[in-house]
Amino acid sequence: MKTLKRVLGGLGLIILALAVTAGGLVGYTINRSFPQTSGTLKVPGLTGTVDVYRDGHGIPHIYADNPHDLFLAQGFVHAQERFYQMDFWRHQTSGRLAELYGEGLADTDKFLRTVGWERVAEQEYSLSDPDTKAVFDAYAEGVNAYITSRSPADLSLEYSILALNGLSNYRPEPWTPANTLAWAKAMSWNLSGNLDGEIERALLNQKIGVDKTNDYMPLFPSDHPLILPNPAMGVNGLENLRAQVDRVNGLFGGKFEGIGSNNWVIAGSRTTTGKPLLANDPHLGIQMPSIWYEVGLHCRAITPDCPYDVTGVSFAGAPGVIIGHNARIAWGMTNVGPDTQDLYIEKINPANPNQYEVNGQWADMTSVNETIKIKGGEEVPLTIRYTRHGPIVGDVYGLETFAQDAGLDPSGQYAYALRWTALDVGTTWRAILELNRAQNFDDFRNALRDFITPSQNLIYADVDGNIGYQVPGNIPIRKKGDGLLPVPGWTDDYAWSGYIPFDELPYSYNPPQGYIATANNAVVGPDYPYLISLDWDAGYRAQRIVDMIEAQPKISIEYVQQMQGDDMNLGAKEVLPYLLTALDGFEFGSPGQARAADALRSWDYQLRMDSQPAAIYMSFFNALLADTFHDDLPEDDWPGGGADSWLTLRNLLAQPDSDWWDNHNTPARETRDDILKQAFAEGYAALEKQLGASPEAWKWGALHTGTFVNETLGRSGVKPIEDLFNRGPFPVAGWASVVNNTGGNLARDDRTDPKQRSDPYAEGTVPSMRLIVDLSNLNNSLLVHTTGQSGHAYHAHYVDMADLWRNIQYLPMLWSAGDVQSQAEAHLTLEP
Repeated sequence: MKTLKRVLGGLGLIILALAVTAGGLVGYTINRSFPQTSGTLKVPGLTGTVDVYRDGHGIPHIYADNPHDLFLAQGFVHAQERFYQMDFWRHQTSGRLAELYGEGLADTDKFLRTVGWERVAEQEYSLSDPDTKAVFDAYAEGVNAYITSRSPADLSLEYSILALNGLSNYRPEPWTPANTLAWAKAMSWNLSGNLDGEIERALLNQKIGVDKTNDYMPLFPSDHPLILPNPAMGVNGLENLRAQVDRVNGLFGGKFEGIGSNNWVIAGSRTTTGKPLLANDPHLGIQMPSIWYEVGLHCRAITPDCPYDVTGVSFAGAPGVIIGHNARIAWGMTNVGPDTQDLYIEKINPANPNQYEVNGQWADMTSVNETIKIKGGEEVPLTIRYTRHGPIVGDVYGLETFAQDAGLDPSGQYAYALRWTALDVGTTWRAILELNRAQNFDDFRNALRDFITPSQNLIYADVDGNIGYQVPGNIPIRKKGDGLLPVPGWTDDYAWSGYIPFDELPYSYNPPQGYIATANNAVVGPDYPYLISLDWDAGYRAQRIVDMIEAQPKISIEYVQQMQGDDMNLGAKEVLPYLLTALDGFEFGSPGQARAADALRSWDYQLRMDSQPAAIYMSFFNALLADTFHDDLPEDDWPGGGADSWLTLRNLLAQPDSDWWDNHNTPARETRDDILKQAFAEGYAALEKQLGASPEAWKWGALHTGTFVNETLGRSGVKPIEDLFNRGPFPVAGWASVVNNTGGNLARDDRTDPKQRSDPYAEGTVPSMRLIVDLSNLNNSLLVHTTGQSGHAYHAHYVDMADLWRNIQYLPMLWSAGDVQSQAEAHLTLEP
């Protein structure tokens, strides 16, 4: 998200923030928003008594007699702990950020309104079945029961800061089911489609040519593992669109390599317990508070009318458990990354901008009129135009430089329309509720028939010893094209003819190898009859996970913990031998450089916090990417340092005289070994500057740090405010595309003008939680997420998980009612 410094009032707010901080009001202002967690509270709308037990880290287990009270209480508890986060998320998904933060976010609002997440969410609610509607309604009742009982300042500290900046009269409006449903669209944006890649590939084709683009953006390598080898079944206009997309990506913590996830499930034949072990760690943008909220939801008596007995992680703002287990089954998710987004180039009628060509005839667009409200400013009207493919998201111009084979007339008028499965009315949240109460693999698969978007690799295990896997979701079947580039929209040639039938989507049940592992790698090979994607993760994480599973005859929970914390850099194993060969006979500039090279020769390729060679290698690698690619590529396309970069380098390192190695800004023609030696010397010099003159004191954790940043005020640019809400920096291990996926963005390091760019090693993507479910004894299961349960700054549970998380430690995932009650730190009774 772009800095909010100007948005939040500049110098006036700085003065006010300092006054509050210095005036001794902070203690009262902060503590007043802490929720009541013990005793008794009257909650309107309940039909009976609800018990909420919180353990020593504030993790609640909720016990009720019927689904209405259970989900009402979940909404109430979410609002107690995370309402500001929920309120921010709904302003984000509805395109109403400028109402809270001012004019600087108006353009982002326009794009979000144009895409129309909330409009689709409202349709989804209106078409939901009665039982699902009842859950949404009850959840909203619970949220509203809490927020109407308190003033904004009593809801969260952030509202007190916003009040100082002109929102003193702000009162949160009632929560609605559409606010919940729209969050699935936000997650779909973060996880599905290839819009970014489609834009990048089209731009690079023009700027560096098709051949070099294919070098730089290679497809999935054939030597990395598939999930199911044998499944059961206008350039300038694009630049503007890329800028809009990047602004929205910024709302999720920025554009970093590594968004994705790991999961695997091991059959009892390969475990020490004789029953399955299931592990999951979703990789999402670093933020404060955590994106996850752990919760247990329990009907006191399990009956057909009250079937819920489930625990795991939830989203604040939504009912149910997203990833976790019930009494019979466990499940986990990673992103499939199917190509579910296409840009269509529409021909616009020069005489009528509200018409576009369809098969040689002008057709009328449909339009929606909306108003962007701006805090402290005037309202801005917005007209959103729809074609048969979806909303118009950008104009095409500068056609004289557009691809010649696009068949475009430079004198014509064109626009981009977005076709995206998440803009179809769907039932994903019903699928989540069905998963929560599923009892076997058939129930699991039937639930996923309703899971529309974002398509996930869902793994499964049950207490009977079965394991399984299913890809759900609407994945388009294209008449023509592969989804890698924008296509003509004025004919039916590139239309979607439907979606892959659910029964033909990849799945597996009790596979002979005794495990299933996914890490955003290719699901299927070229023999699969449908196109899911050509733009998979490069597969390094998947390879390492498979290697670790295959290396251990019997796998224990402790070994799974080691796997989730593994820092092996497989890309370095491919790059480093070339460097060490190039350094043979190299005249080192100092004894320290020679010692650094020796440290690399004995490195185990693990990116541990205390590793000296990890720091040396990553500084070299940073320089290598810059020296290899920055002279060839536009700045927006510089590599970030994850799997895509590794795969590209792997291919180029086998070509010592490739034109990519030549620095086009110098008169000499550089080769691969010239650039390797240059990058080593530059990387060493950078470490001397950053960490001191002694290589023996260098540690990877001193470079690679994570700061948990409040989603809005933590990026204000006003240090007293940022210090109120942000936590860190913390030293962390790992990097993008290792199993412990803690990626940054090396493209942010511009060595020619470092003041203009930010820390390239700062963590941007994190394993947002780590889960291990023991199907032999659910009470042995483990879970930890990044920060803590509370969204209230300075609360005891605001950041009490951070050290556990970064050191690959876990908390018990309490399950039995006896354990929950005996280990409760607080017991809150909710009464009608």
